[in-house]
Amino acid sequence: MKKLMTGDEAVARGAYEAGVRYASAYPGTPSTEILENIATYDEIDASWAPNEKVALETVIGASFAGARSIASMKHVGVNVAADPLFTWGYTGVNAGGVIVTADEPGMYSSQNEQDNRNYAKSAKIAMFEPADSQECIDMVKEAYEVSEKYDTPVMLRMTTRVCHSKSIVELKDRNEVALKEWTKNPQKYVTLPAHARPLRVKVEERLEKLAEYSENTPFNKVEMHDTKMGFIVSGICYYYAKEAFGDNASYLKLGFTNPMPANMIKDFASKVDKVYILEENDPFIEDFVKSLGIECTGKELFPKWGEMTSDVVKEAVTGEKLDTIDFDRSKLIARAPSFCAGCPHRGFFYRLGKRKDIMISGDIGCYTLAATGPYNAMDSCICMGGSISVGHGASKAFNMGDTGRRVVTVLGDSTFFHTGVNSLINTVYNNSNTINVILDNRITGMTGHQQNPGSGFNAKGEPANLIDLETLVKAIGIKHIFVIDPNDLKAVDEAIDKCLAIKDEPSVIITRWPCVLKKFSQADLDEFENLFATKNYVDHDKCIGCKACLGTGCPAMSFDKEAKKVNIDSSSCVGCDVCAQVCPVNAISKEAK
Repeated sequence: MKKLMTGDEAVARGAYEAGVRYASAYPGTPSTEILENIATYDEIDASWAPNEKVALETVIGASFAGARSIASMKHVGVNVAADPLFTWGYTGVNAGGVIVTADEPGMYSSQNEQDNRNYAKSAKIAMFEPADSQECIDMVKEAYEVSEKYDTPVMLRMTTRVCHSKSIVELKDRNEVALKEWTKNPQKYVTLPAHARPLRVKVEERLEKLAEYSENTPFNKVEMHDTKMGFIVSGICYYYAKEAFGDNASYLKLGFTNPMPANMIKDFASKVDKVYILEENDPFIEDFVKSLGIECTGKELFPKWGEMTSDVVKEAVTGEKLDTIDFDRSKLIARAPSFCAGCPHRGFFYRLGKRKDIMISGDIGCYTLAATGPYNAMDSCICMGGSISVGHGASKAFNMGDTGRRVVTVLGDSTFFHTGVNSLINTVYNNSNTINVILDNRITGMTGHQQNPGSGFNAKGEPANLIDLETLVKAIGIKHIFVIDPNDLKAVDEAIDKCLAIKDEPSVIITRWPCVLKKFSQADLDEFENLFATKNYVDHDKCIGCKACLGTGCPAMSFDKEAKKVNIDSSSCVGCDVCAQVCPVNAISKEAK
């Protein structure tokens, strides 16, 4: 049976066909859909973890205990999971274990552009790089064979285009792999220094065996055409180069890239006049090829950042651009991303941004949009869960200088469970006076509404134990907690004022209102009265065209320049009432039900 699948869907299918029994992940674009699709297979126990480190650790445990397992995450998530990853490289596996990293050249939804192929090299583990959806299936299945034969974790390195592009795949039946027996073996699994030293030697011995595999695997292959140019490529760059030059060049496509096939590379280079290394992000392949003494052209010609798309490749090599449909770029309208109409973050940041003499330490989520106008309510954003820690350090520095400046930290509910809990513990333990805001919109919003420990459901949509934020924050040691409706601007102001008045202790504000786009649970409907059941409209007889309401940044609102009046798009409005509270002349009212 053949089907059209994205790379993420294909990875999930590959895990299913490979007989995987356990999967865990933390959502992050472009990897999110991997676990979402794995969760549709009843044969696999799939779960969202609070963060990537926990996800990988549970996968390691499942592997030790005898179940084929897989962890998936975006590239920055591997930073969080790096601690167990490096030691897993020493212990090896029992049943096969795979970690998927979804890198993002171009940074479409990420804070950096790191190349996680470096992790495979540093952790000394095997690595595959698929170029399309069929290879995602095939390489995942082969990864488990390699993992168990060579006693190694295997990294599957994907990029955004592979994750989200669709291609035809062939579906096969599931291989029901029996659970492997677990045998007590502390010399293998307990990494005391006395045990880790001989394991370190085995890691190098394993790499030598994997190097031989790399020379012979069909996933590393040569395509000889015109020999004037030869491209050494991996992943999606294979298709970029092929689209740009077709049969006018030859190709060495590397699908297994750690370790790389030195002899195959030397042989290919000897058969072409000029060698180009085409890869996204770091000169990972290039450095290896140059270490073999092979003259090649790489990052001195191709960009060091962004995607190596066909037009980029063609122009870099020939100076020519691909034929495209031209258009008048002056007619393009720049549109900054904004909170959705009815987003519960809008009212809070609208008011917070008007505060003076504060620093706002932000985090990763939809709410990062508060950094731009009209809110201008975020001054830093580093990594998941970092807002509270960064804010703590900033507060200590401000207090040293006796500046009187206060620090407000903001992060979402899922982000708080991810790594914000540890940061808040640090804040309490080290006696900070930061104001810490948890934006509880009842779901993991930015990555597409995945469940989290505070939503009451698991990855398969089944009821799950719910971690209550207020109870957790109290247990950490916070004495001053304010739970508010962020759409109530008066409540927002009062909560901020109360927290600013607390000079010597940390405080927490929990803004509690569901994401406007989520599928509401019965618990949501029971707790939040008239949940987005009404709409607002503008009485043009009262509207004075002051545009105060437009300052909230709601995309449902627009200004009629001729009439000098504001309009509200009823198809977008959900009646959050933030605009009505801002209007100085009470020109905004509720529509009749």
